[in-house]
Amino acid sequence: MDGFKNFLLRGNLVEIATGLIMALAFADVVTTFTNWLTSLLPDSADDFFSNEINSFGAFLNAIVAFIIMGAVVYFFVVVPYTKAKERFFPGEAAGPTEVDLLAQIRDQLAARP
Repeated sequence: MDGFKNFLLRGNLVEIATGLIMALAFADVVTTFTNWLTSLLPDSADDFFSNEINSFGAFLNAIVAFIIMGAVVYFFVVVPYTKAKERFFPGEAAGPTEVDLLAQIRDQLAARP
């Protein structure tokens, strides 16, 4: 069980899954926006205005669904994941910062003959 816990908490599995979920939800927002935008173009269809309103409603629905999904993913996945990671791996540093790495590079370059 410890190996599975390490697999879930040490890797980037949760971050990748969260990014994938949000990307798929955002793709729906982009698709519905494109459909609404193209419904504004003149067409020979009889119900031009009803198509425009339905497309805009679908776009607003996709935005609301994206916001709700983002909140659910944040509060039910990201927050518990962060707390579990802090609990099971306390004091584990994320690694050197960019400033530290740049200082090391500077020092190595200065030490060259």
